[in-house]
Amino acid sequence: MIVDNRDFSAEFQFSASRSSGPGGQNVNKVSTKMELRFHVAASALLTEDEKLLVAEKLASRINAAGELVLVSQTERSQLQNKEKVTEKFYLLLTRALTPRKERKPTKPSRASKEERLEAKRQLSEKKERRSFNL
Repeated sequence: MIVDNRDFSAEFQFSASRSSGPGGQNVNKVSTKMELRFHVAASALLTEDEKLLVAEKLASRINAAGELVLVSQTERSQLQNKEKVTEKFYLLLTRALTPRKERKPTKPSRASKEERLEAKRQLSEKKERRSFNL
């Protein structure tokens, strides 16, 4: 998957370590957990505005060195985890760079206003009836 025809794979840094996921004894022997690091500020493919936007929206996932760190350890193989973490990166980047749709302010319809007022009237009548029963 490529965001706006840009391939970020050259800017990825992958590292593998032992996973805590499924795999039985395999987990203790093989490094299947994949960690993707992407230095946002040093990216040649992002514009300055995009870098600021990504840094703002994904701040909780960016470490002190300015790297976006993503981890995948759900699969038994390193290759599958690498594909999953790459997919997760592109999904996050797409969401971060997609502008939010502006809300168009609307007014309540006549029917909804009348419905609200009728509900208020009924509640008022119910409370009024309670006081007469004394």
